[in-house]
Amino acid sequence: MKYFTFFVLIIFFSCHQKKDYNVLFIISDDLTATALSSYGNKFCKTPNIDKLAFEGVKYTKAYCQYPVCGPSRASFMSGYYPNATTTYGYVSGRGNIGNERKTWSQTFKENGYYTARVSKIFHMGVPIDIETGSDGTDDLASWHEKYNSQALEWKTQGAAELVQGNPDEKLERKGGNVMTIVKADGDDLVHADGKTAEKACELIRNHKNEKFFLAVGMVRPHVPFVAPQSYFDPYPYKKINLPEKIDGDWNDIPERGINYVTSVNGEMSIEQQQKAVAAYYASVSFMDAQVGKVLKTLEEEGLEDNTIIVFTSDHGFHLGEHDFWMKVSLHEESARVPLIIKVPGKNPAVCNSFVELIDLYPTVAELAGLDFSKHIQGKSLVGTLENPNHEVRDMAFSVSQGGKDFLLRTDKWAYIQYDEDAKSGMELFDMENDPKQYTNLAYSSEYSNIIDKFQQKLKDKLKEVRTNDLEIDYNEENIQ
Repeated sequence: MKYFTFFVLIIFFSCHQKKDYNVLFIISDDLTATALSSYGNKFCKTPNIDKLAFEGVKYTKAYCQYPVCGPSRASFMSGYYPNATTTYGYVSGRGNIGNERKTWSQTFKENGYYTARVSKIFHMGVPIDIETGSDGTDDLASWHEKYNSQALEWKTQGAAELVQGNPDEKLERKGGNVMTIVKADGDDLVHADGKTAEKACELIRNHKNEKFFLAVGMVRPHVPFVAPQSYFDPYPYKKINLPEKIDGDWNDIPERGINYVTSVNGEMSIEQQQKAVAAYYASVSFMDAQVGKVLKTLEEEGLEDNTIIVFTSDHGFHLGEHDFWMKVSLHEESARVPLIIKVPGKNPAVCNSFVELIDLYPTVAELAGLDFSKHIQGKSLVGTLENPNHEVRDMAFSVSQGGKDFLLRTDKWAYIQYDEDAKSGMELFDMENDPKQYTNLAYSSEYSNIIDKFQQKLKDKLKEVRTNDLEIDYNEENIQ
């Protein structure tokens, strides 16, 4: 018996000892899963991300917690839902979680890792913070070092075209959160993501002999759609097939369900819509090439066998589905994200469990054998890396519009509720028979029982995330 006990203890301690994994976290900005060829896009070329997807675990049902940059990033970096102790705004979330609770990268920093960010990890305004080279709403406690990648963005030299809010085509280009296209002169290093890749490669080489947590933020394909001319060549806009347009598509959804940018209020012609999609794909391909440079450096430095690699996006992006553009919407293309995790020694796989971006923090910390706060609301995905059929969640939860609008996504249904009492409307889609979300079933009496169940699910979920030990005793042992 004593030998059996000794054997069990050996297994226990070997499973719980700290592992000297590096962490390479790469995040794209405004990248919809539907734009990646590894996620089924037959037109957009993303060979480097595809290779990573074929070598790691690809998650097909990963969802952000808020389909806007700032609150999404504050959420997954802190490990809390926006409804709990993070934020709905463009801040890091530190003011809400307090100094005693540690962010994802800060947990690694305080456990002997060199931590650094390159470009946008917490929120940065794109293009403005990229143009000025400023920190945005960074969290300084999360890093030993931080680097910003400054570029001209929409002012970059090259052929430009504004395809949003420009029906008479009098404007060549415009700054801000609009779809300006620039087929830029010069090479990759003219652009923020080119500079980001170069700095990330430098940091990998300089810190290869120590444990590191390196967060690399690519800003494309966030608008403006800017990339070197050569990346546009594979995407002639006339070959772009736009999403199907259905007469009266908006008639059965609440006004609140109509996205903030549409083909209608953007006054976009069919040709401009095609150009927007083509330019988005060019931006994605450019970003993919920069990801490839970073991954190649990791390989060249012999670090693949001891580095956890995570690739994802902060949220999705509409590309004309329902005549919607950009993010904010809780519909599928806006709320769903690509997610790939590659861990040394783990077999490639496809995981169809629902997962959320807040799950990254506890997953990577557990893989590295680090203690982390019991208060964070993410769930570890380590089980899915051992067995891709392991189910972590039976649904995904996301919010929008200042936490007033809600998405509950299950295998069968997508339920969207506007306001807690649904006074601004509801949407219910049968995702097995209507995956493109064309028919809102919420007001059909046939589905009233389904609606009742989802409304109760939402009440339970909100109670869960809003009462996550907010009145916390900061002297409690092991708190982070």
